[in-house]
Amino acid sequence: MTALLAMGSVLLAVVLYDILQKKHAVIRNFPIIGHFRYWLEAVGPELRQYIVTNNDEERPFSRDERRWIYSTSKHQNSYFGFGTDNDFDSISNHVVIKHASFPAEPPSEGDPPEYPLPCSKVLGGARRRRNQFAPASIINISGMSFGALSGNAVEALNRGANGANCLHNTGEGGISDYHLNGGDLVWQIGTGYFGCRDRAGRFDLSAFEDAVAAAPIRAVEIKLSQGAKPGLGGVLPAAKITPEIARIRGIPLGQDCISPNGHTAFRDEDSLLDFVELLASETGLPIGIKSAVGEAGFWTRLVRLMRDTHRGVDFVTIDGGEGGTGAAPLTFTDHVALPFQLGFPRVYREFAKAGLQHDVVFTGSARLGLPANALLAIAMGCDMINVGREAMLAIGCIQAQRCHTDWCPTGVTTQKWWLRRGLDPILKAERAKNYIIAMRRELTLLSRACGANRPSMVSPDHIEIMNRGSVSRPLREVLGYEPEWGTHGAPHRSVHVHG
Repeated sequence: MTALLAMGSVLLAVVLYDILQKKHAVIRNFPIIGHFRYWLEAVGPELRQYIVTNNDEERPFSRDERRWIYSTSKHQNSYFGFGTDNDFDSISNHVVIKHASFPAEPPSEGDPPEYPLPCSKVLGGARRRRNQFAPASIINISGMSFGALSGNAVEALNRGANGANCLHNTGEGGISDYHLNGGDLVWQIGTGYFGCRDRAGRFDLSAFEDAVAAAPIRAVEIKLSQGAKPGLGGVLPAAKITPEIARIRGIPLGQDCISPNGHTAFRDEDSLLDFVELLASETGLPIGIKSAVGEAGFWTRLVRLMRDTHRGVDFVTIDGGEGGTGAAPLTFTDHVALPFQLGFPRVYREFAKAGLQHDVVFTGSARLGLPANALLAIAMGCDMINVGREAMLAIGCIQAQRCHTDWCPTGVTTQKWWLRRGLDPILKAERAKNYIIAMRRELTLLSRACGANRPSMVSPDHIEIMNRGSVSRPLREVLGYEPEWGTHGAPHRSVHVHG
């Protein structure tokens, strides 16, 4: 009896400790049981040799990739021992970064610990927007809405963006209080016009202006489509819609929130540019578009109009068909829209052929939150990188892939209070910051290994793509780029005025 009481006391003490601690969301939400996740993870390398997957098999992020993100976000050792475990004879589409025999000097001990890595272009500089600015970080946080993410997760990401001095995209779900914790915002406006819509769900210019005046918005992104469900429109299940979400979005409770698959404020490329210039003239902010890549005619017509008229977007965010944080039908996830490595070059080539590639800030957003992938995107012509799922992993996501069920075990993508409370936004903000800084640091080290002082100086000539059978081709040849394409050129430098 005494032994049972002692055991019960120990278990009760463990439960109380688990509930009160804030370091591990899984343990906080699932006392005692949650420890098994870490115990199994600890002996995982031994078990995986015989009965489970290897380090590179899991998708969308392998165990090695997740381990790198977790370790950098926690300021732990992110090195890997005993050489690569990649099988180069059977691997496809493998990025090979060509180091220089005489690399550039690495960062010195006296350099700032946050590894500042500004964008090489001025956002809005080419079109002289009143509130043009040079983004302080080429690594920024991608659009993930409050509603799709919990308030705790959004707050952690915004605080992390503030600490890392990078931009935080709101996603299409509107601007919540959780977005107002110090981080500068890129306000994403989707087909539902959440935060700037009238009662009929159409765009309301007055509401848009009020929202811009009330929040630290540095730029506006018009979402045409996204990699998770291109051409479909967003869906927020009724189970995840709380009174707070309904108020912020201006939608009713008790029913799915379905964004239309197309915009009502414009109907073609010409009226899209009119809409862009309207928003820019009213606010002075840089205005851009986000899209996955499908049919090419849209980009051809858009570029032609930008070349022949005095209208244009300030930035273009390209999402890949690999999908992202949004839930979607399997067919859309697997088969609709081009993967980033195919889609982005098609868009970039259209701008380059018209001589407009230096007038637009290009942002890549498609599983690019790992250093080699990010450097590849920069060599293709990207000026900035948006990270989404990788930022989620940094604040505690374990790739449970239950985002659409409202049962996220780590509190990242749920509105259930008892799961959400497991995610402490103050602690996780530090991890988001650490991850962003680690990405900038590793990109700096990679570029200097190539002989370039900064990532924006890396071109397609620094990279090769290797496929099965050890067949390798230069990236410029793979992309079909002309000799001057993929170089970032002289940035537009205008007076920085923050209104």
